[in-house]
Amino acid sequence: MASAQVTGTTAERSRTPVCTGPHSRARDWAEIQERMLVPLYQAVYERLDVGPATSVLGLGCRSGLALLLAAERGAQVAGLESDTELRELAQGRRLQVQEESRTAESVARSAHSVVTVFEQLQTAPSPGRLVTAAARRVLTGGQLVLATWGPPERCESAAVLEVAQRRAGRTPGRDPFALGAPGRLEALLTTAGLRPAGGGRVSCPFAYADPESAVRGMLSTGLFDPAVAESGQALVVKELEEALHPFVRPDGSVRMANLFRYVVGERVN
Repeated sequence: MASAQVTGTTAERSRTPVCTGPHSRARDWAEIQERMLVPLYQAVYERLDVGPATSVLGLGCRSGLALLLAAERGAQVAGLESDTELRELAQGRRLQVQEESRTAESVARSAHSVVTVFEQLQTAPSPGRLVTAAARRVLTGGQLVLATWGPPERCESAAVLEVAQRRAGRTPGRDPFALGAPGRLEALLTTAGLRPAGGGRVSCPFAYADPESAVRGMLSTGLFDPAVAESGQALVVKELEEALHPFVRPDGSVRMANLFRYVVGERVN
């Protein structure tokens, strides 16, 4: 089994220009950004006692670090990911990750005891439809986990994410904080036929070796894609660098305190 050990060494490599291609974005997610959410993944697995008796399905699992962490706890894991580059990175970690659009029906027939939606809600055009589809993949007695950003006033990255909203212009851009208000995630679970069963808030600091790594990491989230399409890569990068400036430390590293929120829904019948 591939190890899920995460270190900062990949983010500390020598500076290179910010690249625009999907392969480089996928690599930046896997090597820089994905590790920022490890506290969230671990908190959820601790709460649900994920272990050898658990079957975990990750929806929108990206390059698969969350699944690796579940596998290291003994769980049986599988994932769905629509992005080809991210999916190939996950498969390179010897994970069973399939293309979401082509496998949804077959995966639905083999339900899981835990289904996670860690990142997908932030960019989903229809969160309600996504959660309803996810709920169908949960075994009776199983749980669906939804996660999103916490309140913007508790997330220092909100000042940076504002660039994505402002520069998207007429291009539809999803507000990453839209589902963070109290009751919003619970309402999605209820509408999907699940019973809300609590949740939690988790501190997930975003820490980077330098501003260049921070720019690459933030761009890899996909939240800036509409802004890049509307305003161009160069302008978005320039404004990202300016927005990150207050969070640069004396040693040149970048750190932003953030709070993420998750809720658990149970399938009772």
